Amino acid sequence: MNRIAVIGAGSWGTALAMVLADNGHEVRLWGHSPLTINEINNNNSNKNYLPSIKLPKSIKGFTSLQQAIDGVNSILIVVPTKAIREILIKLKEIIKTPVTIIHASKGIEPKTFKRVSEIINEILPNDVLKDIVVLSGPTHAEEVALKYPTTITAASNNKFASEFTQNLFMNSYFRVYNNNDILGVELGGALKNIIALGAGICDGLGYGDNAKAALVTRGLSEITRLGCEMGANPLTLLGLAGAGDLIVTCNSKHSRNWQAGYQIGKGSNIEDVQNNIGMVVEGIRSTEAAYHLAKQLGVDMPITNQIFEIVFCSKNPRDAVDFLMNREGKREIAYQ
Repeated sequence: MNRIAVIGAGSWGTALAMVLADNGHEVRLWGHSPLTINEINNNNSNKNYLPSIKLPKSIKGFTSLQQAIDGVNSILIVVPTKAIREILIKLKEIIKTPVTIIHASKGIEPKTFKRVSEIINEILPNDVLKDIVVLSGPTHAEEVALKYPTTITAASNNKFASEFTQNLFMNSYFRVYNNNDILGVELGGALKNIIALGAGICDGLGYGDNAKAALVTRGLSEITRLGCEMGANPLTLLGLAGAGDLIVTCNSKHSRNWQAGYQIGKGSNIEDVQNNIGMVVEGIRSTEAAYHLAKQLGVDMPITNQIFEIVFCSKNPRDAVDFLMNREGKREIAYQ
């Protein structure tokens, strides 16, 4: 049995805490809302995020970060990327012994273009940072909480750390593969949210299955181009953390990014969309980061560029589609 602190009591953090509790580990779930934590401790539920789900009684909620991490050997961070720095700065002051940091947050930081693992390395000193593991793949919290069959990838530069994480989580309904390509796994998880926004816009415009299939496929090409330029393994981007996550996020009612895109396609402005969703839409921040990163690296990402113009420049979505459809002819695959 391991003692693990899960930082973030939203839907995904709570669902992962359930997996760990089902596997017999001591789970400490930290959240910033006293109401949520009281509900977890007193009612074994988190109705704001996972309605109708009963949580294992062994999950203990905390609002004190210090108490949550006391004596743990692993910390699982599951907060929106915009909150990562703030959480890490707080952890830096209170972690006293080396721990493995596992993160399941999907995004790229605007302005710095840093991935979550890079932010962790930047802020936490080497004497308390044992290893970093990324946990990512085609997963919806709602389905994991219902114990539907799910697969995911644990990636680390340290083989033993990825295998440790694999063993922490793996059970009859939650299958974990390991990987050593942290860069590819993080990029796949972040960039797919951009294409999911586009898929939602496509559905909101009523353009049908042909259009969305094209968007998802060409979106994967963009993700792979940027990923390879940055040094990712292209096979990672064809795996669970890339193509797998892209498929599920572009086609599910559970996807906040798809929902946001759908509302945009129906004519809602971005401020109303974010208020309606009520939770962080990671694809919006990732679109900004990927747009500027692609410009900096000279990577052609026309779909990402048009989604950026829709979200940040108020471009009409139909005009964006017209632009993409009327570009000059391209080769899908280079001639041998």
